[in-house]
Amino acid sequence: MRSIVRVIAVILLALAMTACSKVTVDNYNKLKTGMTYTEVERILGAPSKCSDVLTVRSCLWGDDKRHITVNFVAGQVILYTSENIR
Repeated sequence: MRSIVRVIAVILLALAMTACSKVTVDNYNKLKTGMTYTEVERILGAPSKCSDVLTVRSCLWGDDKRHITVNFVAGQVILYTSENIR
């Protein structure tokens, strides 16, 4: 039973590391104002979370300590920032 738990823990850790692997300086540098949500998703993968306020959709890739945030209006990038990706 313990070996099954260890295997599951290793798999979950590998998945978590894979999810964050696209939050890199190289991928951040590929982002451009005017890109569509789909284009950003091709670069960064699915976002960790998104929120909508009025006409702005703000999406975060990564976690609270290390992330890329992209703001969209009408489905296009208007602003993007990063924290601790270097």
